[in-house]
Amino acid sequence: MLSANKLDNLIKKQGKNVAELAAAITRPGFDEKQAAKAIKNWRKGLIKPVPRGRDIESLASALGVDAINISQWRSTIKYAPISPTKARLVTQLVAGRDVQESLDMLRFTGKRAADMVQKAIKSAVANADEDAADVENLYICQARVDCAGIRVGTKRWIPKDRGRAHSIRKMGSHIHITVTEI
Repeated sequence: MLSANKLDNLIKKQGKNVAELAAAITRPGFDEKQAAKAIKNWRKGLIKPVPRGRDIESLASALGVDAINISQWRSTIKYAPISPTKARLVTQLVAGRDVQESLDMLRFTGKRAADMVQKAIKSAVANADEDAADVENLYICQARVDCAGIRVGTKRWIPKDRGRAHSIRKMGSHIHITVTEI
């Protein structure tokens, strides 16, 4: 995946023009006008259209760097059986830290969400390792938790006074981890 911050910093540092970069990533069905619009979106952090692998490689060669230098890798655990507020406590603990340091920290954290976040971090590191990134220099650039709604099969009721019933809602969450090289 393309890192918007790294791309924007490299373009500013080298003083490259968007038109020059757009000419580098043109392909059949993707003309220079569409490529320029895509590069502007990618610099802002909008991943529309989603950059393909060869787009990232040709963009990196136009900037004179390796494709790994403008890449980031992510992992997602969907519908984790824990409420988002409990999972956010753990993701805030590891956000912005070195991967190895955060894995060591999670090993000794007494929260139930620590195992799920640890699994997501290991998956993101494995994705980076598959692209031949330096696993020792990875850090967590983004760690966030989204609400997944009420978990399936947990809709229950608790009796209250005067014949009322209140629902018991057990929430699920989506855990997103993004790692990148220093």
